[in-house]
Amino acid sequence: MDTMQPEYDAAIIGGGAAGLSAAQALGRSRRKVVVIDAGEPRNAPAEGVHNFLTRDGVPPLELLRLGRAELEPYGTEFRNGRALGFGRDDAGFTITLDGGREVSARRLILAAGIRDTLPEVEGLAEYWGKNALHCPYCHGWEVRDRDIAVLDSSFAVHQSLMFRQLSDRVTLFTTPDRVFDAAELERLEARGIEIVPREINAVRGDGTRLTHLLFRDGSEQAVDALVIMPRFGVELPGLAALGLQATAHPSGIGTFVATDELGKTAVPGLWVAGNLREPMAQVVMAAADGLRVGAQVNAELIEMEIDAAVSARRAEAATV
Repeated sequence: MDTMQPEYDAAIIGGGAAGLSAAQALGRSRRKVVVIDAGEPRNAPAEGVHNFLTRDGVPPLELLRLGRAELEPYGTEFRNGRALGFGRDDAGFTITLDGGREVSARRLILAAGIRDTLPEVEGLAEYWGKNALHCPYCHGWEVRDRDIAVLDSSFAVHQSLMFRQLSDRVTLFTTPDRVFDAAELERLEARGIEIVPREINAVRGDGTRLTHLLFRDGSEQAVDALVIMPRFGVELPGLAALGLQATAHPSGIGTFVATDELGKTAVPGLWVAGNLREPMAQVVMAAADGLRVGAQVNAELIEMEIDAAVSARRAEAATV
């Protein structure tokens, strides 16, 4: 890459809630912005977005359509496709798209790249985001007062206790050799959560809803919902070329990209927003994070432009 002036003030990888919110903050600050988006949002399987005030229940893709429409007055540009590679020099960044085209920008915001890996249970993927779920705040209301099964994992006790707030019919299914410590058992029993040592190895449904659990011993049971814990992992091509790497999340849920509290990385000009830096953030939180990062990038550019203007005035004065 040469050091010609980049064509955009900021390039944003990912057109989800975080990326669009960052673009809005920058667009309203009269920045030239491009959003590069593959059109495969992480929450696409979900039937609706929840706990997003004024948008509760809106389908994920509809939320993004509304977001893009709101950006039209600010001149935000979109490139539909994947970012496959990155380069960097003193002027900024280049992003290579899957069609071979390159775009350049003074600042780069990564707002995509987290993927959910589901437990190895046959048939599960078909019902993920419907009534196979993981978060009581995202989808718990929709399964209130129903028969809720919890698939065993390192988070299963916590999930069982959380979903018990929504239904008094919560059952935790474990492997036969699962051992709980005394405190866990006491808490589960105090809340009336049944522990059944039968290992789930498949699920069945009617194509719309998961309806039955199939166990390794050949038996089955009807349920209304299954709570699972996916693993969240960073999947973003070219990350190493930017000088970044995936880091193990302290909670044990998977990997993320570490930043400072505002979303700034150790690489000058490179920022991260949304689930890539906080995999468990709900949509409204990712949107808020995108706004914060967009505002910070604008402030950083302002400071850079002020410094350049001051230096130019000093140089001009020195020649008089």
